[in-house]
Amino acid sequence: MAKAFKDLTAQELVALAISQEEEDGRIYGAFAERVRADYPDTAASLDAMQAEEDGHRHRLIEVYRARYGDRIPLVRRQDVRGFFARKPLWLAKVLRVSQIRAEVEAMEENARNFYRAAIAKTTDAEVRELLGDLALEEDKHYTRAETMDRQQQASGARQREDEAERRRFVLQNIQPGLAGLMDGSVSTLAPVFAAAFATHSSHTALIVGLAASIGAGISMGFAEALSDDGVISGRGRPLLRGVICGLMTTAGGIGHTLPFLIPGFLMATWIAIAVVAVELLVISWIRHRYMDTPFLAAAFQVVVGGVLVFITGILIGSA
Repeated sequence: MAKAFKDLTAQELVALAISQEEEDGRIYGAFAERVRADYPDTAASLDAMQAEEDGHRHRLIEVYRARYGDRIPLVRRQDVRGFFARKPLWLAKVLRVSQIRAEVEAMEENARNFYRAAIAKTTDAEVRELLGDLALEEDKHYTRAETMDRQQQASGARQREDEAERRRFVLQNIQPGLAGLMDGSVSTLAPVFAAAFATHSSHTALIVGLAASIGAGISMGFAEALSDDGVISGRGRPLLRGVICGLMTTAGGIGHTLPFLIPGFLMATWIAIAVVAVELLVISWIRHRYMDTPFLAAAFQVVVGGVLVFITGILIGSA
């Protein structure tokens, strides 16, 4: 059963502080290992903070032994009612450096507030002195967490890490999504408009469009997921890439299919054509934004391909 913070004894407060320092140190170590290969400067800062947390733990244990003996009760943050809880961010499969920096600041602020509150709850002079010293050191840690970005920006490390993170994001998320969106938007044009012009039936075009979009999404999703395991290429987890690619492929085809929910064939067709134009512009913008392709060049390449497929569908449907 959880115990209220205000009801903790001085002995339990020190035990909680020991547990907290140990947990924080392990979290910093976990963060450092997650980013060491790609972001060595951030990992070095986290290693230093882990070492300092370990030093805090040793000092707390020394005071505890002197005051209460060798048996330290296991008092954890989840055992204290109203105590700040942490989401296990360090277990997230996708972890950005910006998330780590924000979490470090939050952890240090929580630790600082804990020591300040704990000081008011004990009358033991040595314990109060140690808790006060640790509160001051946590203040320094908090300042370090706040200035970590500025230090790395000054050294150029932040820029290198941000660029590496952007490349990783583009490689693992944007590229499979863009490939799916292009395939779904362009490849489904021919069957959808061929069915529309062959039957002059919005319902038929809708059914064909849904089948083509969903089928293409499943096919592209499996193809992307099975293309490589991402270990050597750095493209990330194949399942995630497959899901992104499949969903974007389906979305690309569904966009110009849904207008055929309108019973009137001519109105549905014109709206579908307008949606196609928007889709092609969106694809061009994404290529320009993330692939560093000049917008006009990207638009020309995408529009030419889309128009050719669109005309093919109309010619086949009108034959």
